[in-house]
Amino acid sequence: MNKDKLKPMLFSNLKHYSLKQLGTDVVSGIIVAIIALPLSIALALASGVGPEEGLYTAIVAGFIIAFLGGSRVQIAGPTAAFATIVAGIIARSGMEGMMLATIIAGVILVLMGALRLGGLIKFIPYTITTGFTSGIAVTIVIGQIKDFLGLSYPAGTVTIETTEKLVAIGHNIGTFNPYALLVGAISLAILIIMPKITEKIPGSLIAVIAGILIVKLSGIPVNTIGDLYTISSKLPSLHVPHFSVVAIRTALPDGFTIAILAAIESLLSCVVADSMINSHHRSNMELIAQGCGNIGSALFGGIPATGAIARTAANIKNGGRTPIAGMVHSAVLVLVLVVLMPYAALIPMPTIAAILFMVAYNMCQWRTFVHLCRTAPKSDIIVLVTTFVLTVVFDLVIAIEIGMLFAVLLFIKRMSEESAVVGWKYYDPDEDPDGPALKDIPAQVRVYEIYGPMFFGSSGQIDTMNYRDETRVIIIRMRGVPALDATAMHSLEQFFERCEKRGITLVFSHVNEQPMQTMMKSGFVDRVGRDNFRPHIDDAISHAKDLLA
Repeated sequence: MNKDKLKPMLFSNLKHYSLKQLGTDVVSGIIVAIIALPLSIALALASGVGPEEGLYTAIVAGFIIAFLGGSRVQIAGPTAAFATIVAGIIARSGMEGMMLATIIAGVILVLMGALRLGGLIKFIPYTITTGFTSGIAVTIVIGQIKDFLGLSYPAGTVTIETTEKLVAIGHNIGTFNPYALLVGAISLAILIIMPKITEKIPGSLIAVIAGILIVKLSGIPVNTIGDLYTISSKLPSLHVPHFSVVAIRTALPDGFTIAILAAIESLLSCVVADSMINSHHRSNMELIAQGCGNIGSALFGGIPATGAIARTAANIKNGGRTPIAGMVHSAVLVLVLVVLMPYAALIPMPTIAAILFMVAYNMCQWRTFVHLCRTAPKSDIIVLVTTFVLTVVFDLVIAIEIGMLFAVLLFIKRMSEESAVVGWKYYDPDEDPDGPALKDIPAQVRVYEIYGPMFFGSSGQIDTMNYRDETRVIIIRMRGVPALDATAMHSLEQFFERCEKRGITLVFSHVNEQPMQTMMKSGFVDRVGRDNFRPHIDDAISHAKDLLA
C-alpha cells in the first residue's frame, strides 16, 4: 500500500468491510462520544467560547476529518493545545477574527497536503514539540485556577496572557470560595481514581454527574456553566465571516499558527495510532482532511480542531479500526446536542477546571521533560527550556519561532565542531620505529584530510590549510566529506587561486558523490584539471610524485 497517496483511508477500508467490524466501530464510536462530551465542553470554555461551540467542532470537524482522513482510527475535535491560542485570538479579534483565522489555517493545511509536505513535519525537533506541549499544559492549569478556587474578578480585569492571569489570581485570592474548592477536589479525586477502578466508564462523565448532584442537592454557592453562559441546543448553522484584504492580512499570522499546530498534533496522533494498530497513515491526505475539517468547523460555528491523541487511543482500545467509528462519534454527539445540551448548564465550573487539570497533566509529558533535561546534549536542553518558558510567558508563535531559530543555530554549531581539516605529520623514517608503516611523501608535497560536512558553518577551516616555500603539490583527501555547500565551495575556489599564484598544484583524493557534483557544476573540476582528481590516497600520492618529476 502506498501510504502517501491522496486517497481517504475510508475508501480503502470499505473494500473489505464486514458487519462484524461495523458493530465494533459503532460501539467504539458511542464510547468515544461519551468521552468527548465533557472534554469538548471543557475545552470550549477554556478557549473562551460557549459549550455548544465545542460540540459543533467535534461534530463537524470530527465527521469531515474521519471521512476524508488518512488514518484508520483518528478521532478529531477541539484539543487542549488550541485552548490558549483560540482564547487569545478571540480576545484580540473576536469570534469573526477567529473564524477567519481558522479558515485560513484550513486552506494552508489543504495546500500543504496537496503539495505533499506532510513529511516536512518531521524536521521540527522533538525538543520543541515537548517544550511547547509542556508549556501549553502549564498555561491551561494557570487558566483554570480561577474556577477551581471559585475566585471572583472585578469587571474589566484583563486576563488574556498567562502572566495577566497570574497577576489577577494574586490580586483576587481573597475571594476564594471553599465550596468551589470542595467540588473541584471531589471531581479531581474521581478523575484520578476512576481509571484505576474501570476504564469502561469515562471518569470525566462520573465527575460531571457527581459535581451536578453535589451542587444541586446541597444548594452550595458554586458557579455552574448556566450561570456564566447561555446554553443552546440548536444544530450548527452556516455562517460565512466577512472577507476583506485587511481582515485576511490581520488574521494570516493566527491562521499560520493554527495550521502548523494542527499539522504537528494531528500527525503526531497518527504516528501514535500507527504504533498501536501496526498500520501506516497517509500524512498528506490527513493534512487535506484536517484543512477541510477546520474550514467546515469555522463555517458552522466551531473552533480549530485537530487529531486528539487521547480520544484516538480510546477508539483503538474499544475496537475501532476504520473511520466509521469517528463518523459515528460525531453522529452520537448530534443527538447529545439536541437532547442533553440543556443539562450542561448544571455542570459546576470547578468540575470543568478539574477535567482540564487532568487534560493538562496527561499532555504535559513531565517525565519526558525531566528525562531530556538529564540525558540530552546541552544544546537540546537549551531549545527545550527556551520553548517551554516562551510558551508560558509569551505565546506559542514566539516559542516555536525562537525555538526553531535556536535549534538551527545550535545544530549548525554542533555540525561545525564535527568538521575538521587535519594536516598529515611528517616523520624522519630513520628515527621513527614505525617508519615502514608510514607513507613515503616528498617534502614538496603536503597532505590535508577533511572530515565532516563542509558548509557555511565550517568553511572557515579551509583557510587553515597552508604551504611552505618548497611546497609544489597539496593533496586534499575528502573521503570523510559527505556534503559540500556553496560557501565551502567558494572557500575552496579562493584557496585554489592562492595556490595557483604560488605555482602549487591541487590534487583531490576520494571526493564523494555530492561534493563532486557541486565541484563539477561550479566548473571547479575543469579549473583544477580532471586528472588531478584521484580515487584513492595512494593514487593521489603517486600522481603528485609524477607531477614533481
